Amino acid sequence: MKRSTAKIVREYGPFAGIEGVHGVTWDGERVWFASNAGLNTLDPQDDQPQLKFSMAADAGTAFDGQHLYQIAENQIHTIDPHSGRILGSIPAPGGSDSGLTWAEGTLWVGQYRDRKIHQIDPASGKILRTLESNRFVTGVTWVDGEFWHGTWDADEQCSELRRIDPNTAEVLETVEMPAGVVVSGLESDGGDTFYCGGGWHGELRAVRRPR
Repeated sequence: MKRSTAKIVREYGPFAGIEGVHGVTWDGERVWFASNAGLNTLDPQDDQPQLKFSMAADAGTAFDGQHLYQIAENQIHTIDPHSGRILGSIPAPGGSDSGLTWAEGTLWVGQYRDRKIHQIDPASGKILRTLESNRFVTGVTWVDGEFWHGTWDADEQCSELRRIDPNTAEVLETVEMPAGVVVSGLESDGGDTFYCGGGWHGELRAVRRPR
């Protein structure tokens, strides 16, 4: 298994009025992130986010190229990114839903305390398959056929980014975050950067994707 230490490219925040960063996604130009205030956007070249939509946004966020998806308690809402209108909802897997990402026509949901990742049908919420981890699971993301997820040990205040086999959940690579730095939401920009939510600290970090 390959191991490395995270290379943090840039840190954003803490942000005024934002008590925690939950889900994180990328629309090709901007970072979207969920917080206690709702759904926010951030230009990676700027330091100040913009609150786009005041709504329940307490866990993972995803983007499929057209719509946003947001975990809100026991639901996953489909959202118009232009108006903020909720277009539909499906049940979330439940328990301890955390991360959310879109890949090849399905949604993937991390479950924090359950230490699981579910692949679900975006139309019905039906669980298609389940992967299990030995660490608390936070954000999840796909990039170039690689499946990554964040971890968070609340007691030790430490996190990793893990690349896993999407069929067996075998850990293929780990990227260790600095001591005291946690990962809540996680998303790739499709290239060399991961955007990582900083949990209750209300921060975002750009982390170099290892090659």
